[in-house]
Amino acid sequence: MTSTRPRRTDALTLEVVELIGAVVARYHQEYEEAAGRHGLTGAQARVLGLLALEPLPMRQIAQRLKCEPSNITGIVDRLEGRGFVERRPSPGDRRVKVAAPTPEGLQVAGSLRDSLDFAREPLAGLSREERVVFRDMLRRMLGVD
Repeated sequence: MTSTRPRRTDALTLEVVELIGAVVARYHQEYEEAAGRHGLTGAQARVLGLLALEPLPMRQIAQRLKCEPSNITGIVDRLEGRGFVERRPSPGDRRVKVAAPTPEGLQVAGSLRDSLDFAREPLAGLSREERVVFRDMLRRMLGVD
């Protein structure tokens, strides 16, 4: 299906797209380095960070990270082996297992989050109003309310 909106290929739009790509690449690089300092892969760190927000079934983890559930099973297995994650029955359906961080896993997830200064430091230089506008533009780009 093709979009009915005209493609924007003016120099400013292309520059913005390149800058977004550079920000994403730099964020991923910093995330991988932070994960490595904890002996984790980037994927393991992302799963642990997601679980630090709330325990989730494997299928939901896979949906949120846009990957195959079988990949998540292996990642959770490795995190469980390190003592960072445990499987529990879901409170809503005891037939379903959820992955939940252990206290040590929460500590590692917090340390990972705290070590990601790349975006946080430049954003701190913006006023609150500028950050609100920037946030709203990102939400608009993503189609998020």
